[in-house]
Amino acid sequence: MKNKKLVMIPGPTPVTESIMLEMGRATCAFKDAEFTADYKKLVNDLKKMLKTEGECFVVAGTGTMAMEMAVANVTKKGDNILIVSHGYFGDRFIDLCERKGLNVDVLANEWGKTVPVEDIESKLKEKDYVAITVTHVDTSTGVCAPIKEIGEIVKKFKNTMLIVDGVCATAGEREYIDEMGIDVLLASSQKAFGVSPGLAMVWAGPKAMDRRKGLGTIPEFYIDFEKWLPIMHDPNKYFGTPAVNLIWALKESVRLINEEGLEERYERHIKDAEAVQAAMESIGFGILADKNCRAATLSNVIYPEGIDDAEFRKILAEEGVVVAGGLGAYSGKLFRLGHMGNIDKHIIVSTISAIERTMMRLGYEFEVGIGVKTYLEMIM
Repeated sequence: MKNKKLVMIPGPTPVTESIMLEMGRATCAFKDAEFTADYKKLVNDLKKMLKTEGECFVVAGTGTMAMEMAVANVTKKGDNILIVSHGYFGDRFIDLCERKGLNVDVLANEWGKTVPVEDIESKLKEKDYVAITVTHVDTSTGVCAPIKEIGEIVKKFKNTMLIVDGVCATAGEREYIDEMGIDVLLASSQKAFGVSPGLAMVWAGPKAMDRRKGLGTIPEFYIDFEKWLPIMHDPNKYFGTPAVNLIWALKESVRLINEEGLEERYERHIKDAEAVQAAMESIGFGILADKNCRAATLSNVIYPEGIDDAEFRKILAEEGVVVAGGLGAYSGKLFRLGHMGNIDKHIIVSTISAIERTMMRLGYEFEVGIGVKTYLEMIM
């Protein structure tokens, strides 16, 4: 008998039944009165949830598109931009911004560590930066950037905007847009929101919306804030066809988040992450990210000596769990384990148990049951 597979990659994450049911509804006309009311409510709820007096855009597309949308609407060719990178996905901003014709400077650190906030402040003093980009959680490293502290620094520079990539963080790591000094936050549906891929979300604070107005006509078409703003205010209007069923699914996701309580959800993610990471270490694995900057949404788990990545993930899949491989220099040296969104203790215990069974099959010597025991002792 085959084991049921749990998809424990850093996204897409497991989708709960109530969200799946919304995706499975009969698709209606995108100007249907019930749907447009749902779309409007979703946009307003997302603004309220993350506390901004600005705008929120919910558009069919990927997280990568959301990155481009965030940059395109607040910069113009020749502007200076500072990219703070904590891994592969931070580095993606480099190509994106250079193609836009921006003057790019990069601050990076060894994978697994954060760029010191004092280094960021020193760099911002060197020239007039229109914006700074920071990936809140980089899935290549499992590093969580100190967004609140960075936001306090950026507030000192009145002409500089803070763009935060929240794709692997939003709804799992604390993000309150206006009070944290975030000017543009971008996310997507398939991570901590627990919805299937296909929706991009971009929140733009008042400062970012003022900047967009000041730019006039921009070269981009589909991702222009000004093309979508009328629809976000009144979904009866048309610019591009909305992903009807995904809008319903995201609306249900937000309902579940509000039912749980956003602060309670953040605390659950922190508690689960600490317990999962301790469980992995008890078995004999390492964690790439330093302890003071580990993400609450995923863990990058380093293999003990002698464990082959391809063989481990093959056997783990047979035992019922799918994880992601490492990126960059850590390809073959670690696996990436997602623990975000609407997963529960049943799923996490099953995952840790499958990892233990896999290590047993690989002949690795450890105290059988120690991973599950460690997780339960910490979580309970």
